[in-house]
Amino acid sequence: MTSLADLLALGQSVWIDHIERDFVKKGALQELIVKGVRGLTSNPAIFQKAISAGDVYDAEIRHWAEQGLASHEIFEKLAIADIQAAADLLAPVYEASQGRDGYVSLEVSPELAHDAEGTIREAKRLHAAVARRNLMIKVPATAAGIPAIRALIAAGIPVNVTLIFGAQHYRGAAYAYIEGLESRLAAGQAVQSIASVASFFVSRMDTAVDPQLLQRGLPQWLGRVAIANAAATYQLFSWIFSGARWEVLAQAGAQRQRLLWASTGTKNKQYADTLYIDSLVGRDTVNTIPPETLAALLDHGRSAAALPAPASETTAVLTAVAEHGIPLEEIIDRLQQEGVAAFQKAYHDLLESIARKRSL
Repeated sequence: MTSLADLLALGQSVWIDHIERDFVKKGALQELIVKGVRGLTSNPAIFQKAISAGDVYDAEIRHWAEQGLASHEIFEKLAIADIQAAADLLAPVYEASQGRDGYVSLEVSPELAHDAEGTIREAKRLHAAVARRNLMIKVPATAAGIPAIRALIAAGIPVNVTLIFGAQHYRGAAYAYIEGLESRLAAGQAVQSIASVASFFVSRMDTAVDPQLLQRGLPQWLGRVAIANAAATYQLFSWIFSGARWEVLAQAGAQRQRLLWASTGTKNKQYADTLYIDSLVGRDTVNTIPPETLAALLDHGRSAAALPAPASETTAVLTAVAEHGIPLEEIIDRLQQEGVAAFQKAYHDLLESIARKRSL
């Protein structure tokens, strides 16, 4: 049985990738916090599933509908209430970790994924509306998201950079964080209280690449590309957050923008259900885990450092992929585009569910 304290001793914090009214209000989240869960992430798909299933939110939806609120306004009321309640439960973790953990993440509307100024306005508005120090605003690492991240960090708003699938996305997210901190420092503002994570999506890479490996007769690399891709990004993380430029910020009290492994539930049932957890334990990382995968981790996961992985192993996998004509960078960009589209669809489905429920 794995102890989350063992992972924490190895430098990795475990967060839960789930939110729902009863989960927060009836003690399940608190039980996980006692077991060592140190944060919570949400996204439009998670909220869509929570609000559309069952009747937990129905009375509140009808109440806000009677007040004349539109469906998107009702969703915001529901989401903010859940986020605030979760943030309050995690506040002791936030305080004890001096602002390193204890965060709850809320995403800006996926409709703004390609609108930098709109993202900045929405993020600031949501940050003020939730009014919790341990809130992280989620912003995608799209071309428009990167300058928004820089501006939000400069404004002192913690950011969870989401929908990162490869090094080209991660590099932009990391430097946006650093540049935002540098802006604060140049303006004489504090940097030690600003936190950020870079959410790197793992399992979808194997889902995309495995069929191409089989087509090319390369079964030996099945289930290994996603981990190699993440391990290579961890090497980049270690390089970016070291050296003279970073040391200026570190000396002022800045904390590293940790890599957060997301989408770590195993999609392929032939793979171990803790594959993307056991293989990505490393210092200065977070793994946000869906409930069923967290249960598997607590039951039979391993507590051993896996990162940094030997560069030779990572290079061997990624070189084999490239030499056999699998366009990894194109796949990385396509996965981000599909991720944005999936969250937009979940958001639209969510609003449709609320529209149906408001008239029940």
